[in-house]
Amino acid sequence: MMKEQKNTADARKAAADPVIQMDQVTKTFPWGGSILSRRRTAKVLDRVSFAISKGEVLCLVGESGCGKTTTGKLVAGLLNPTEGRVLFHGADIWKMDPQKFKAYRRAVQLIQQDPYASLNPAHSIFDTLKAPLVRHGIVRTQEEALSRAKELLQTVDLTPPDDFLFKYPHQLSGGQRQRVSIARALTVNPEFIVADEAVSMIDVSIRLSIIALLSRLKNELGVTFLFITHDLAMARYFAWEGRIAVMYLGSIVEIGTTARLIQEPLHPYTKALLLAIPEADPEITRHKQTLPVRSLDIPSLLDLPSGCKFHPRCLFFIEGKCDVEVPQLTPREDGRLVACHLRSA
Repeated sequence: MMKEQKNTADARKAAADPVIQMDQVTKTFPWGGSILSRRRTAKVLDRVSFAISKGEVLCLVGESGCGKTTTGKLVAGLLNPTEGRVLFHGADIWKMDPQKFKAYRRAVQLIQQDPYASLNPAHSIFDTLKAPLVRHGIVRTQEEALSRAKELLQTVDLTPPDDFLFKYPHQLSGGQRQRVSIARALTVNPEFIVADEAVSMIDVSIRLSIIALLSRLKNELGVTFLFITHDLAMARYFAWEGRIAVMYLGSIVEIGTTARLIQEPLHPYTKALLLAIPEADPEITRHKQTLPVRSLDIPSLLDLPSGCKFHPRCLFFIEGKCDVEVPQLTPREDGRLVACHLRSA
């Protein structure tokens, strides 16, 4: 009984002090422009808010171009917001002094999508792993760096490590390169990892092994994850005990626990994403409901629809409401949040 009470108290404390929090973050980029035409602005993120507690996995899902990668870069401190705040343990990262910002950048690491482009082709695997170890004073000698690099390669299942240490990226497969990228992220003992489409460019046959590796690291090292993917099936597999946030054209339209969101989606866009997941059983595929959207075309970020951004594609939109009023991300009794007029009508 005492242990259960302590676990509950710990969970409440973690929820009250999230590791990462996005607070009404908007991000715009200049677009085009010339002597003869006025420069325009693309709003890539629009008042995005969410919080991720210690040890949690939050999967951010949505179609390509919806703002997922931009969100990951903001969380990792590689971009600053146009409006709003990115908080690390409650502190605005862009108001930190240099020493605290350095500690934050060490605590939050990024695994990039492309294992072919994220590794320097002129550096051996040992050089790649040694650089952050030396930069942050984690090792002091070549022997210490070599020993730690071997440990990291063993952690990501590249064994025996001596077979990989002095190879170059072009000598490795795509899956091996991504494991090196994961090892590099682990060099500084991070508290939080942003995994941006970490398996999308890897051969399908080994994707689950990478996901299993990330799951093991989460459990063994206590790392908190923002897992970015366009694949709801992969999100379901990796974050079954976590949460999913669904993004559409730079806005969060639904957030909930993975099990509830998969079994009972609330937003029409979430339902469309779930129906787009391919089924292994051809019998299920033949009788599967058709995609519930009026159009497959995604509106341009330079000309966003009024009201609900999804209303031009939604089969259930309410004329005079969905095309006029912007729905707010509203909490429900079951703890989920959804931005949809249908749920408040």
